Amino acid sequence: MISVLIVDDEHLTRELHREYVGRVPGFQVVAECASARAALTAVLETPPAEGIDLVLLDMTMPDGHGLDVARHIRARAADVDIIAITGVRDADVVRAAVGLGVVQYLVKPFSFATFRDRLEQYADYRRRMTEAAGTTTQAEIDALLGSLRPAAAELPKGLSTTTLELVAGVLRGGEALSAAETAERLGMSRVAARRYLEHLANTGRVDRASRYGTPGRPETEYIWVR
Repeated sequence: MISVLIVDDEHLTRELHREYVGRVPGFQVVAECASARAALTAVLETPPAEGIDLVLLDMTMPDGHGLDVARHIRARAADVDIIAITGVRDADVVRAAVGLGVVQYLVKPFSFATFRDRLEQYADYRRRMTEAAGTTTQAEIDALLGSLRPAAAELPKGLSTTTLELVAGVLRGGEALSAAETAERLGMSRVAARRYLEHLANTGRVDRASRYGTPGRPETEYIWVR
């Protein structure tokens, strides 16, 4: 059983994540915290026999940033894994989180299906790590890392998993957006935004629709479907 610590300053969000975790076999919530300080205390002072395996970590809390919490956890409890669950879409924060070893970055709001998929990917990664013994081949290493981000190998050349998650996160809010609107929100070029949006459409994660009401040709908008 994978022991989970939920860290979020909003009570209703903690309740929702606890309910979600309870619906994924193999995971159990062992503690909840509403602040950065309490999260560090929970991770660092929990007895090894009752140890925390995974932290579901918000990035914005009243007494500290999630990146600082991740940095302290990584320095003092290297065997504890972290999944960021946050509304923060800033690319610099995402890059910093990845650099600190955060294994998944999940942007709010999201569906239970998305949450379940991420936890199942993580569980598969832990299982593969446990089964690996001694030295490993390059193929085995690739398989271990791929179990966390299985879609990475399927991305067209020039697209990155991190940016794809940022684009997907914007659309998960339920609003229909054009490439230009997506680009403006994320501070990227319209051409790049369109490439990511088209990939999401081609893989069935968003729907395309024509937006009328403006002069000239109708504009394509993209709507999150799963």
